[in-house]
Amino acid sequence: MCTLEKRGDIFLLTLTGDDEHRFHPDTIASVLSLLEQAKSQSTRGSVLITTAHGKFFSNGFDLAWAQSAGSQTGAVNRMHQMVESFKPVIAALFDLPMPTIAALNGHAAASGLMFALSHDYVFMRNDRGVLYMSEVDLGMPLPDYFAAMFAAKIGTSVARRELLLSGKKIKGEEAVALGIVDSAAHDSVEGVVEASVSLGESLAAKKWNGEVYASIRKSLYPGLCAMLSLTAKVAASP
Repeated sequence: MCTLEKRGDIFLLTLTGDDEHRFHPDTIASVLSLLEQAKSQSTRGSVLITTAHGKFFSNGFDLAWAQSAGSQTGAVNRMHQMVESFKPVIAALFDLPMPTIAALNGHAAASGLMFALSHDYVFMRNDRGVLYMSEVDLGMPLPDYFAAMFAAKIGTSVARRELLLSGKKIKGEEAVALGIVDSAAHDSVEGVVEASVSLGESLAAKKWNGEVYASIRKSLYPGLCAMLSLTAKVAASP
């Protein structure tokens, strides 16, 4: 499902297996537990890198599980359960006392893309993988904190329109041009992970105070963090 490995200052969170890495309630709980573990073990210089195995970084919520409820009401309730249980995952990433990097091995869609954008940096491959917000195609409204995330993290109305209102599958170079991701100059899983590790090591060498780093991060997105029940204030120690 997912693993957390510590390599020196770097925590490597990996969504394991060759499936679509859909966010089922069990997956959500597992990811949240590992983020809490990384937080509890963090020191000055810690960095988190998140990646996955296979073709997909994550293809979003487990819609098949929701639809297997046996009724429309049951399916709606299961979707609501996933949306609500996913919010603490996003909050945990914003509250994590270290820089965070998403190394996209492949496709990132819907809540999978939301998960990626919750990191400070996002790296893509240039040979495989798209960003896709499927809600407009599926006839599903955006949860409020999803909308707040995209408003906070994606700087232009053109980029938000292309991502959220067109049903477009955006490849790496276009994602960089639109300001959605930081880099797409990598032609393999190994390449995108190596680039992420290189950045992670340079950030780790700064030996920043993680609580101060998290506080500054949260102060940059006050509306979103209020929605996630996060506050930015921290008492810093030298």
